[in-house]
Amino acid sequence: MIEEQKVDIPCPVCSKFGDVYMIAHVSEIPYFGEHTQVTVMCHSCGWRQTDFIPAEGKKAGGWSLVIENEDNLKSRVVRSSSCTVKIEELDLQVFPGSSSTGYVSNVEGVLNRFLKIIDMVFDDLKNDTEVHDEEIARLESMKTRIINLGKKESNSLTLTLLDPHGHSMIIDKSAIERDLTEQELSELPVGPEPAVFQK
Repeated sequence: MIEEQKVDIPCPVCSKFGDVYMIAHVSEIPYFGEHTQVTVMCHSCGWRQTDFIPAEGKKAGGWSLVIENEDNLKSRVVRSSSCTVKIEELDLQVFPGSSSTGYVSNVEGVLNRFLKIIDMVFDDLKNDTEVHDEEIARLESMKTRIINLGKKESNSLTLTLLDPHGHSMIIDKSAIERDLTEQELSELPVGPEPAVFQK
């Protein structure tokens, strides 16, 4: 069993001292190598932050995968808290924010995260008193396109990960790895600072 270790810092959300703990777990992810999963949490307010730190240094990089079939939906995705996730064809992107956490999932799981966001925006527009027919139609089109991925005669989409710290990847034989451009390096957000290292 993994034990929690008390961390001698105040919670970055509620500022309570003495209720912040850390769990560190070292494991092997196939094709990614050994990494440490670090989770810092506050037992007082429920805040938590998780990230993945590779054992060996990584360089900034991007990964992309054209999702064309059901097998692509099963491909493993490692996303660190510094990673921007994009679906270019739908003009969708998720930037790492101050509460960003890392996760290990598959492509379908990443797409489900996008679907949840689309549903939240859709619900907000439906509850708004102004008419948003064009925006609602666009959201419905995005949702249908994501849901139909992998089915016969569906249009492919490209999942892209851009990580200035190089801790993210898509594990699929068709995935393409590349270096980030200088412009991307200067413009991409890097997500939260690890809580245990903040002042």
